[in-house]
Amino acid sequence: MPEARPYQRKDGSCPFDERFERLGDPRAAARIDTTVRKLARGLRPDVRPVGEGVLEARIDYGPGYRVYFGLDGRELVVLLLCGDKRTQTEDIAFAKVLWTEYRTRKGLLSAKPATPRPESILKPKE
Repeated sequence: MPEARPYQRKDGSCPFDERFERLGDPRAAARIDTTVRKLARGLRPDVRPVGEGVLEARIDYGPGYRVYFGLDGRELVVLLLCGDKRTQTEDIAFAKVLWTEYRTRKGLLSAKPATPRPESILKPKE
């Protein structure tokens, strides 16, 4: 069964936990917690990809809460961020940054961008 774990940044901060703790609505917190538990059981409640390997679980409650996460194989759900519909665009962009950071730290991506190839290498020889 998969495990759901909040992503912890290199500086020790945990964006998912920080946002979750700031929720002022206990019912919203319970709904987000239920969604995370479903993800940990391998279920995908109302999930859609938002790009670059980041997924969004939509929660039909209040202002439209969201949980942003990535999948590290089949056994680990990496919780990146939670938010709502009002901040969705910014949250998706930040979740993508966090997912890239996670994958880079894990060694799945190179820390430096690849050097572009000169055109002469890409052209077929005549």
